[in-house]
Amino acid sequence: MKAIWAAALLALVGGSVADAAAPQRAATHKTVKSKVAKKHRRARRPRHHVAPPAEAAPEVASCIPPATPVAGAVPTPLDLYGPIFTSVQQARLFPDSKSFADATPLRAHPAIVADWCATHPETPDQLHAFVQRNFSVPMVAPAPAANAARPPVQDHIAALWPHLTRPPVVATPGGSALALPEPYVVPGGRFREMYYWDSYFTMLGLKADGRGDLVESMLADFVSLVERYGHVPNGTRTYYVERSQPPMLYLMIGLSDANDPALEARRLAALRREHDFWMQPERVVTMPDGSTLNRYYSHADRPREESWREDVALQARTKRDAGPLYRDLRAAAESGWDFSSRWFADGKTLATIDTTNVVPVDLNSLLYGMENAIAEQCRAAADAACATRYDALAAARKKAVETWLWDDKGGRYGDWDIARKALRRGLTAATAYPLFTGLAASDRADLVAATIADSLVAPGGLRTTLARTGEQWDTPNGWPPLQWIAIEGLNRTGHEAAARELAQRFLATVLHEYRASGRMLEKYDVEQARPGGGGEYPLQDGFGWTNGVVRALIARYGKAQ
Repeated sequence: MKAIWAAALLALVGGSVADAAAPQRAATHKTVKSKVAKKHRRARRPRHHVAPPAEAAPEVASCIPPATPVAGAVPTPLDLYGPIFTSVQQARLFPDSKSFADATPLRAHPAIVADWCATHPETPDQLHAFVQRNFSVPMVAPAPAANAARPPVQDHIAALWPHLTRPPVVATPGGSALALPEPYVVPGGRFREMYYWDSYFTMLGLKADGRGDLVESMLADFVSLVERYGHVPNGTRTYYVERSQPPMLYLMIGLSDANDPALEARRLAALRREHDFWMQPERVVTMPDGSTLNRYYSHADRPREESWREDVALQARTKRDAGPLYRDLRAAAESGWDFSSRWFADGKTLATIDTTNVVPVDLNSLLYGMENAIAEQCRAAADAACATRYDALAAARKKAVETWLWDDKGGRYGDWDIARKALRRGLTAATAYPLFTGLAASDRADLVAATIADSLVAPGGLRTTLARTGEQWDTPNGWPPLQWIAIEGLNRTGHEAAARELAQRFLATVLHEYRASGRMLEKYDVEQARPGGGGEYPLQDGFGWTNGVVRALIARYGKAQ
């Protein structure tokens, strides 16, 4: 167990599990602890040192290395608990890496650290006893039992909203949950907190079901997050703060029925601050003609805490430089498409992931929509200078997307490979985003509509890509948010019949599974009209964005025939 403890600490500082040398086993526990702590201090010299709490015992500082939070983020379980966190993950005490990341401490942080330093738990049983003394570890909340009578799916969805609604959160010191001032809706299953882009699609269904109260309360939560952190985190956990997700706050605001000038001003300020986040230098890419577009990025060069074991194992298997690999994995998580052939240098395998080398069409289409929304709201507020600025930004982005992210031969929008200075191969559902946000020129929208119909539409809905990699954001999976993006994009560009047909196909898939199992799933195999597969975790039931998209589509088109 001493070797495991050393390996866990090495992973914390960016090394691989394989780097934990065998001779360490012969050293005393005190020697291993001292050497690893010294290496940790050399490898991760913090720019923002977090001192041990004043009430901690003096020996705490020598037992656990100083925390090194990611610049611009907040202390996470990995920062606070260091070898405690990595030892629990390495020992596989819980089936899901996310479980311990979401644990709530039962005692003050100094007391937990002092317990660790005093007892040095080594075996799985000792570690388990330590966790039981000091933490409450959440389990996956089961979905409501399926009603054998199978009521109409819209009634089933309405009954799910209370099950997925959570009260305001008061953050527990030493825990990972972020404070939230208002009630909110979670996706379900292992996703027990509020997520950024998920929530827009969930809100579509809430609005269709007359739950404007939850739309407004979730908007209040998102605005509060921007005010505290400068952006909307990936999800409402400390370990998600270092990254965001597809910027859909402006679309959520568009669902609001509020008519309060003070509230509108506060929301506009949040949008402008979020735009500033995306325009940080690390997220901006200069194209060959000097124009600028954006990419997904992460400042963190360590494993994702919610997928710690998976990331460490990938690095050990590939032997890739740990820092860039972990940044690419985190950037893919920021995209929402974790994982997809879109982010693979060879278009086939996760081992070649290089997300930060990609200029994605969906991100830039959404930023175009955000810039237009900010300009419109500035005009409404009689701020002409602001409106002029964001109009110009939107126009420049539109020109850059049409110049660099358009494939005339393929009749598609795609992703730019920064290193190769060319579009990446492969058609994906992201091609619909310029139609969805109104960026696409009309003639190109017509070509994209034809391409979608010819290649992406399957018997049961829209394929995510045409690549068969086994990853969850590749074919044959179809995801509810991408169905909505494509359907809305087709409608917006005058292809109403194609939009209706796609909606009917996807609704038929969802209803087929609902009749069979009584479940609403996060993703579906749209080629075989069955549950989707792939991914780092089991298929989730619940499910926020599926409920939202299906309810909104039924409101528009009725149930599938």
